[in-house]
Amino acid sequence: MNASKEPRKVDSPSVPRPRVLPHIAAMEGYVPGEQPQGGSFIKLNTNENPYPPSPRVKRALVDAVGDRLRLYPDPSGRAFRETAAALHGVEPDMILAGNGSDDLLTILTRAFVGPGDLAAYPTPSYLLYSTLVKLQDGREHVVPFDDAWKLDVDGFLAPGVKLAYLANPNSPSGTALSPPEVARLAERLECPLVVDEAYGDFARENCVSLVKTHPNVIVTRSFSKGYSLAGIRLGYLIADPAMVYELGKVKDSYNCDALSLAAGKAALEDQDYLAETRAKILATRDRLTVALRGSGRAVTDSQANFVWATGGPSPEETFQELKRRNVFVRLMRYPGYPAGLRVSVGTDAEIDRFLEILREIG
Repeated sequence: MNASKEPRKVDSPSVPRPRVLPHIAAMEGYVPGEQPQGGSFIKLNTNENPYPPSPRVKRALVDAVGDRLRLYPDPSGRAFRETAAALHGVEPDMILAGNGSDDLLTILTRAFVGPGDLAAYPTPSYLLYSTLVKLQDGREHVVPFDDAWKLDVDGFLAPGVKLAYLANPNSPSGTALSPPEVARLAERLECPLVVDEAYGDFARENCVSLVKTHPNVIVTRSFSKGYSLAGIRLGYLIADPAMVYELGKVKDSYNCDALSLAAGKAALEDQDYLAETRAKILATRDRLTVALRGSGRAVTDSQANFVWATGGPSPEETFQELKRRNVFVRLMRYPGYPAGLRVSVGTDAEIDRFLEILREIG
């Protein structure tokens, strides 16, 4: 073998090991829910929609697979943005598309949080907020929910807060603040308020209308939950046009591919299908809530496509036994709060099997 083609040995003393920034080395990364591969299992741990996407999505994807895939996608996703804007009654320049709503949360954090800056979010809530702030070497201001999942919005008002996140509906509780409550929070904040509506398609209300009256409100939306497109990484935000313009400077040039944009546009255009699957999920959610309460567990009134159960039999032992039987739920622990199980709403058959196992193990 030619010596010039031999790979360098990374353990050679002459080759220094790469070092990341100190604040990256010191942090823990975000850990997504377990994604089992192969075999037969029931997956109720990452809040995917149990029903397939709209048939329009498949047709749109087939149409999009062609010669144009050799070209870059539209960097602004204009056709998609026009469809989303029409759905929400806003202008296209108030929409920014992203590679999933997590991409949009990343863009927002990069835009507003620098080293040493303060960002606020509730707890228990979406764990990614903490990771995003730490990636920017920012500081966290955490606002606790009380035992009844009520949130003291005054807790957000720490001096110097540069960005506030609010999962609404919240995870893991499934609870939500009303638009008037969110409006009061936005009016008191001197920074942008990101209303993360990843589960908004299952809620009674949403905060999109606040964007027109409160320039600091930014609403983010996902396709992973309501539209059954977790495998197509797409999300969007709705904000004041001036805000969208600035955020456009932060995003990657082509952060959404042509297939995702086509799938998202088709999904938004089939609101009848969304209403149909939503009705099924809400009915199953109500049945699941009643059954879990009947088993001695405490369950909050959820406005999402999952339920949060605490108390009763040991959540840790229940989680392990369910996993042993190839039923995956999410065991979640937050400092100062009881451990609980977050259970995604599956099909009726999946929930029947889940409840059958609970009865068997007691």
